[in-house]
Amino acid sequence: MPETEPWEYSLCIPNDPRAVTVCRRTLRLILTVHGLIRLVDVAELLAAELVSNAVRHTKGPAALRVLWSGSGVLRIGAWDADPSPPEPPQPFAPEWEREDGRGLALVRACADMWGWQPLTREGNRGKYVWCELGAA
Repeated sequence: MPETEPWEYSLCIPNDPRAVTVCRRTLRLILTVHGLIRLVDVAELLAAELVSNAVRHTKGPAALRVLWSGSGVLRIGAWDADPSPPEPPQPFAPEWEREDGRGLALVRACADMWGWQPLTREGNRGKYVWCELGAA
């Protein structure tokens, strides 16, 4: 049974493509120990897309942030050092061979809500791209 108390985890990551795997596995562990196993698969997909964008399209460090509201909403977000807005999600194209360009479209399709905001973290400008999943 999911917890009713709110909690939050943050994981600072280097600009390294291997960080995506670290984030996915860490998120799986977090959700499992908090009784949110039914959200793991979708949450992993969303986190991987957000972190992948942060690592792939920027040159600085990044961070994964996971928040449980206590009232049934899981927020997953990725901070990166680039203050530029993310590219708007594009509809899926029939070019199934493509390996990029579908990340935020997946986020939009799988999350209940998503958005982004510019922010400053530890003196660095950047942005925070987030999405939410309801546990109900």
